Amino acid sequence: MKYIEVIEKEEGVKEVWLNRPELHNAFNAELIEEMIALFESFKDERLIILSGKGSSFCAGADLNWMKAMKDYTKEENFKDSKRLAKMFSAINECDVPVIGRINGHALGGGVGLVSVCDYVIAADTALMGFTEARLGLIPAVISPYCISKIGESNARAWFLSGERFSAEEGKRMGLVHDVVLGPEIDTKVEEVKKRFLAAGPVAAKEAKKLIRGVMKNLKASEDFTCQMISERRISAEGQEGMRALLAKDKPAWMKQ
Repeated sequence: MKYIEVIEKEEGVKEVWLNRPELHNAFNAELIEEMIALFESFKDERLIILSGKGSSFCAGADLNWMKAMKDYTKEENFKDSKRLAKMFSAINECDVPVIGRINGHALGGGVGLVSVCDYVIAADTALMGFTEARLGLIPAVISPYCISKIGESNARAWFLSGERFSAEEGKRMGLVHDVVLGPEIDTKVEEVKKRFLAAGPVAAKEAKKLIRGVMKNLKASEDFTCQMISERRISAEGQEGMRALLAKDKPAWMKQ
């Protein structure tokens, strides 16, 4: 795979690394397709560990990808958003337990990846944020997974401002389970890995299926969220936010 590295650590345990460190592991159309294919292929594994190469976990959308989508029609944006939604659902619906090793910043869609992990360990220096509102956009596609983790109150508090927050704040709201010093993250991953492997292999997967069955309304919201982000991307404000980001400028509403 071009943008993802997969390492088999031991029988049944695989590490999945986002491998675009020079771009803070931001995702583009190719990485999205690789992630979909990969997580749909996992069947017999016992545990997946998801992390990012370099100093960041995932900075969300790649700027070049955003540059292309800026000129998409609403229909093209909807189709594009459906593929992004497919990536998150592929991870969320993967039967194999997924541990998130959040080694650095997780922003925008990067927080979406955090939210579809079953257990999350974050470095204390990692910053997170639903930053879309500051680009004139909304965290639409990731919202079902994020809201199911953090609840409506926290979504209201953080979706609307787009402000970044600490890993400790992420833990307080239920997005993160453990926060550790950066150098200690692998030790903590090993500890959690042993706890997960102590469960019956089939029972662990069935428990995940049980939770998905209870939360089955997530899939039903996919078209709604994709419709919402499609409208935002082609809106005047969304276009201005993306223009400012690409031009490394402030959007108009911050210049007033």
